[in-house]
Amino acid sequence: MLDTLINKLTPQYQNLKYRTVFLILFAVSLFVRLPFFFRDYIDRDESTFILMGQSWVDGHLPYTELWDLKPPITYLFFAIIIYIFGKSFLAIRLVGALIVAITAFYTYKISLTATTKKVGFWAAIGCVALQSMFGSLQGVMSEHICMVFFMPALYILIKKNNAFWYAAAGLLMGLSLMTKLNLGYIVLLLGFYILYIHFKERAYGKGVWRSMLFGLGILTVIFMTFLPYYGNAYPEVWWKSVVLASLEYAGTRRYSLFGFLPISLFMGAFFYFSWKRNYLDYKNPTIQWVSLAVVGIVFSFIKGGRINGHYLIQLHPIFMVPFAIFVSQISLLKKWNYRPFIFFILLLLPVESYLEYGNIIKTKITRGTFFNGEGITVPKYIKEHRIDTENILFLGYHVGYWSLNAKPPVKSATHPSNICRNELFPFYGNPRETSVEELRYIMEEVQPKTVVIRKNRSIFDPQLIEENTYINTLLKNKYKSPITVDMAEIYLKRLP
Repeated sequence: MLDTLINKLTPQYQNLKYRTVFLILFAVSLFVRLPFFFRDYIDRDESTFILMGQSWVDGHLPYTELWDLKPPITYLFFAIIIYIFGKSFLAIRLVGALIVAITAFYTYKISLTATTKKVGFWAAIGCVALQSMFGSLQGVMSEHICMVFFMPALYILIKKNNAFWYAAAGLLMGLSLMTKLNLGYIVLLLGFYILYIHFKERAYGKGVWRSMLFGLGILTVIFMTFLPYYGNAYPEVWWKSVVLASLEYAGTRRYSLFGFLPISLFMGAFFYFSWKRNYLDYKNPTIQWVSLAVVGIVFSFIKGGRINGHYLIQLHPIFMVPFAIFVSQISLLKKWNYRPFIFFILLLLPVESYLEYGNIIKTKITRGTFFNGEGITVPKYIKEHRIDTENILFLGYHVGYWSLNAKPPVKSATHPSNICRNELFPFYGNPRETSVEELRYIMEEVQPKTVVIRKNRSIFDPQLIEENTYINTLLKNKYKSPITVDMAEIYLKRLP
């Protein structure tokens, strides 16, 4: 009976059409991510992107009213969704599920240039899983957005062979780069590789011409993001926020090189062993392109000096191609009937999704709505009790600004952690020099009448002792005892 069920659920790989594959990938993405559509926020960065996108819809270019450290295409992505669908968590998360499926689909298409439909299909399924499970990956992150441009661009470079497509690949790479700047390293590598493969064939003119078209596509996108600022007499805003601030950020708060040791050792061992055992055919152009892309991504992590769980979203869609081929070459797996185990693994993997399905059902029963989270319940409480929102300050759950039609009181509060990134202050015209000075300005000059924090959590990074001591002391002395709403605390300023 189990074998019959597995056979029915296992696709007939040789008959798979592109449309069928995409629909399967979208269905899997939707199933895994659907229960998280109703959360207020999944990652604080996503909340910031929403605020920046809304500000753009309201007529303010990024970095002029609010400020955060990402290139403009990230905010444009959110602005377009908000402009079309209004303030809708559902719309943002649904588009997120769609772009995960598109990225995985191009993992599949790239795989087909080097392996079978079966291997490519499972590479794509793995791509969906690794972009959607564990931690903050169920949100819509800048890494998700950049890869939906990057993977089609990589496919074009591998598959197409004329000047028009090289220019198209450049445009897509430019969109990807203007979403995540760390991809600059990999874009350079790929550009040089275009020259290499043509020079190797003694097609010098063709190599130079196609490299130029590829670069021109990238520069066109960069210029188009700069143009609105130039037209509004803000050229220095773009330059400082997009370029200089990113360079400064990459040079500070770096992790120890030992933090990159596990991923570096793993990748080194993987490529060495796959070469030694002939599990990957390094004469295959696809394997060359993909391997170079993987090396470029890992190098960008090391060069950027930090790596978080959601950074790996950039690695998974590319790496799943050689990894799936590698696994398919293991002789033990060829002889072993692993299908029942794969079935149960796939059934058990989305445990976070199952728990979240239970959470939204419970929320619906107890509160009459599927939507949950302090970014929703706190604004609802504030509206119902007519609490003053003048200069309201969210030091937690800051997507609450969106629900209240409010704005952060200062640029640095767009993302609460930016208050303590004093090295970035000069790039958006903040006259304060230290994070404590910024906090004093916000709390003693701006004087928010309402402050929202996360309950039982350090307001800022626990290592920032002076900042935490200042804000905790001020809240205790100048504000009333907090009102608790779920896992948030609302502080109301005492009357003088």
